[in-house]
Amino acid sequence: MLLLHKSLPLRLLLSRRPPKSIFVPTSSRPRRLPRAAMGSEAGHTSRLAYLPARRDDSVVDNYHGVQIPDPYRWLEDPDSEETKEFVATQAELADTVLAGCPDRENLRCEITRLFDHPRHAAPFRRGNKYFHFHNSGLQAQSVLYMQDDLDGKAEVLLDPNTLSKDGTVALSTYSISEDGNYIAYGLSESGSDWVTIHVMSITNKQPMPDKLSWVKFSSISWTHDGRGFFYGRYPAPREGGELDVGTETNINLNHQIYYHVMGSDQSQDILCWKDPEHPKYSFGASVTEDGKYIILGIYEGCDPVNKLYYCEISSLPQGIEGFRETPKMLPFVKLIDNFDAQYQVVANDGDEFTFLTNKSAPKNKLVRVNIKNPELWTDVLPEHENDVLESADVVNNNQLLVCYMSDVKHILQIRDLRTGNLIHQLPLEIGSVSEISCRREDKEVFIGFTSFLSPSIIYRCSLASTIPEMKMFREISVPGFDRMSFQVKQVFVPSKDGTKIPMFIMSKKDIKLDGSHPTLLYGYGGFNISLTPSFSVSRVVLCKNLGFVVCVANIRGGGEYGEEWHKAGALAVKQNCFDDFVACAEFLISDGYTSPKQLCIEGASNGGLLIAASINQRPDLFGCALAHVGVMDMLRFHKFTIGHAWTTDYGCSDKEEEFHWLIKYSPLHNVRRPWEQSSDNHCQYPATMLLTADHDDRVVPLHSLKLLATLQYVLCTSIEDTPQINPIIGRIDRKSGHGAGRPTKKMIDEATDRYSFMAKMLGASWTG
Repeated sequence: MLLLHKSLPLRLLLSRRPPKSIFVPTSSRPRRLPRAAMGSEAGHTSRLAYLPARRDDSVVDNYHGVQIPDPYRWLEDPDSEETKEFVATQAELADTVLAGCPDRENLRCEITRLFDHPRHAAPFRRGNKYFHFHNSGLQAQSVLYMQDDLDGKAEVLLDPNTLSKDGTVALSTYSISEDGNYIAYGLSESGSDWVTIHVMSITNKQPMPDKLSWVKFSSISWTHDGRGFFYGRYPAPREGGELDVGTETNINLNHQIYYHVMGSDQSQDILCWKDPEHPKYSFGASVTEDGKYIILGIYEGCDPVNKLYYCEISSLPQGIEGFRETPKMLPFVKLIDNFDAQYQVVANDGDEFTFLTNKSAPKNKLVRVNIKNPELWTDVLPEHENDVLESADVVNNNQLLVCYMSDVKHILQIRDLRTGNLIHQLPLEIGSVSEISCRREDKEVFIGFTSFLSPSIIYRCSLASTIPEMKMFREISVPGFDRMSFQVKQVFVPSKDGTKIPMFIMSKKDIKLDGSHPTLLYGYGGFNISLTPSFSVSRVVLCKNLGFVVCVANIRGGGEYGEEWHKAGALAVKQNCFDDFVACAEFLISDGYTSPKQLCIEGASNGGLLIAASINQRPDLFGCALAHVGVMDMLRFHKFTIGHAWTTDYGCSDKEEEFHWLIKYSPLHNVRRPWEQSSDNHCQYPATMLLTADHDDRVVPLHSLKLLATLQYVLCTSIEDTPQINPIIGRIDRKSGHGAGRPTKKMIDEATDRYSFMAKMLGASWTG
């Protein structure tokens, strides 16, 4: 799932973390396993009765001379009565199947029991106070607390749980003014990406009248005088009438940056930047830590590339507010004016800036330049030969805290800001740095750490002495979880082209590799996003109580080995993602962990695409598939909400060459009857659950709905005596979105449903 950020990342990530068909000619189809190993008997279910959805065969699109039918185009209208009826019918069918899952309540009780433990985020400082998030266990949303010092009494500042009865109003983004007097915070409803920004006085905890609407994919950045803040918004998506925010599918265009002055109406906000000639661009504005500059990032999609402009606040004779009555925008100076690389500000000393960039360094490096004399750029920390430089923060005035990723595991180092030279390597177990809380003047840093077997540790690192001191500040304890009962190892699996693919494997200790274990394989593979080790209550329950082996495959398309790894699974070579995933599945079978009929695959968002494409290409290889909020129509995704930003990873069907990439693997367009493609006339698709949500305005529900109708038609209702016995169902959540801000109960309910379905389909039994 998307995590809550103090400033939402400006890249539009297609992500849903824990929380992301191709017709292949026979000559190039991946190797099939012997008939006896095929997963065609999952769950021993009886055949479901599916109510056929209406097909409109008159809807045919011409793509560069190729006629492509789209008989379920009507499902693209979320407000039509016919779509609502289809959704209701599918929900009823899913409820019927789930009611027959014997371990559903066992799962619900155990996941709820383990979920019910206190959770803390790292503290951070603003003004003379400390702030942190805390969840007592089963609270729908985490609560923001403040305290005068780390040993003082914490008091509630903002409790999102008071804003709705069902917990579906969530804190999406927030920022506290430099003096610690005000907090501006964005609320989203029912999981929508749309945000409304409010302001509160921290001194007396009273709400201010400020209210900003139609905000999306935006950070909040205060000027140091505390008079206001920068934010990004779109024009209102619809004029007049009632709008159920989050259910619309209109394309998001013409992003703009505004400055809001405290106490004023949104209509008076100052337009700082727009670019009507490039309506698909998105922008982010932030104030440097010294308060002197406004940095403008310009993005054309999800690639780690951006333009970068700056504006010196002191150069504005009448300040930012002097632009209120003029049609002119802020006089930004163009420092980087092309999309050839990524540039992130790490720090500045006056006009001298340090950037993290992938310019001529696919694993990233640090560079320095005087922005008033930008001809000379110097390397501060060169690209590492093997490891990816994930982040760099300035601490203790003149030191760098850098985080590297080495074979999908994090390493932390203290380096010198001026020279980049290594000073200390901080002790860290094998796992992931989940958060770093620090500012430049801080002599102590708070570091969040997690792994498959460590729920969460927050370290307090003191830099005041010559040798840094790492002490445990808080450790999250999960009652009933004994990490010594489990084992995690990392293997490297050769893909179809020989590339070694990392995969983590978690299980009970000392399991026998006799092919008998139900197994869950999770993947994502896109948008430069890395799946690093993290703790999951659900995974623990699967291993402990249902005997599962749980695996995470770090396939190409992600960022695990830098930009080259990302590009090796994108655009024309997206097929590498599916080949890598299949190779990991075949390894788990050939090495004796599991068998096809006991193997389930799972992924969300871009990972939902991965799962759907994989079952189209290799239906024989899996016993069950769980595809969350997936991008399923690769020919039309760019026409809805923010989908146009994903063309940097996928390409676009409007271009002839890219259409031919997409049509080869688009899940919606490659559903085939496997018994007609195989010598085994009993081969069928695995038991499949497509999960979506009615307020997902990132990957809109039409993707899953159209694929669901297509799968049921092609596999289950179009011929007599179909061998497709494994169920094809959809779980369609209400008042939920792409994943961010989902209340705890909804997370537990969804995990219960999908994993009880999986357990039944794979024949796993509860061991108590």
